Amino acid sequence: MRPITERDIRGSFVNCSKGEAKRLGVPHDLDQQPWDDLDFLGWRDPGAPDRGYLVAERDDGGLVGIALRAAPGAARGFTARSMCSLCLTTRTNGGVALMSARRTGEAGRLGNTVGQYVCADLACSLYVRGRKKSAAGDLDETLTLDERIARTRDHLRAFVGKVMA
Repeated sequence: MRPITERDIRGSFVNCSKGEAKRLGVPHDLDQQPWDDLDFLGWRDPGAPDRGYLVAERDDGGLVGIALRAAPGAARGFTARSMCSLCLTTRTNGGVALMSARRTGEAGRLGNTVGQYVCADLACSLYVRGRKKSAAGDLDETLTLDERIARTRDHLRAFVGKVMA
């Protein structure tokens, strides 16, 4: 992913109002992000822990931002394993959260959403590349790193497509 600015981020959101995009908490460490290792910029809002955001590059080079809302989590200490549907990382202890995104257009105005189980910290790109490790351990896969990255990008495109459909 290419480096982006706060202005780029705020202007990219497709499923919230301009006012909401103006008020959302943007990461303060944009200059320190590992841009070459990111398929999308994802973060949780420290001021609103049930909210998350992701910004990805579109095929045409533009950006698309998606505002997310996390479903209430399971009780602490729950150790079931869950798998992120974007990067297929297996996580324990709430490391995967059900996130919903309001759809765009008329469907979104009617309250329709799309849900996806994703890494709760939205660091899928870093898990795929081994820059972050899951406590649950990695799957034994035969795919190459490039193939796992392509799979994650395909899953991301599919999710964004459902939000924008």
